[in-house]
Amino acid sequence: MYFVNNKAYKCSVAIAQDIFNDKWKLGIIWHLLEGEKRYKDLFEEVHDITQKTLTVKLRDLEEKKLITRVVFPEIPPKVVYSLTPIGEKLRPVLKEMFEWGVAYVEACGTFTTQEASETPLAKKD
Repeated sequence: MYFVNNKAYKCSVAIAQDIFNDKWKLGIIWHLLEGEKRYKDLFEEVHDITQKTLTVKLRDLEEKKLITRVVFPEIPPKVVYSLTPIGEKLRPVLKEMFEWGVAYVEACGTFTTQEASETPLAKKD
């Protein structure tokens, strides 16, 4: 049995399913692979997300200890989000998902270079 985030799980895959149970969280982490970002930058980069949803998902990822939020005491306040060490461990997983997605499109669809969401994953490989 696994116990995490005040829940019991019989399978470690169920933990991942529970954490990433929506379409936004992996996308947020994907963009944080480039390095720390401000809220405004994430809002512009994560396609079709509302400000309210971004705020909720960032709080949830912070609660799950996948990202950190640092507030700098300046006027206006500066807030920066970045991956925690356990969040950083998702890098190879997301790289594999990215490569699988490209292979899937090559086998089953078509793509253009317009508006492709790519993140330089070369660092920390």
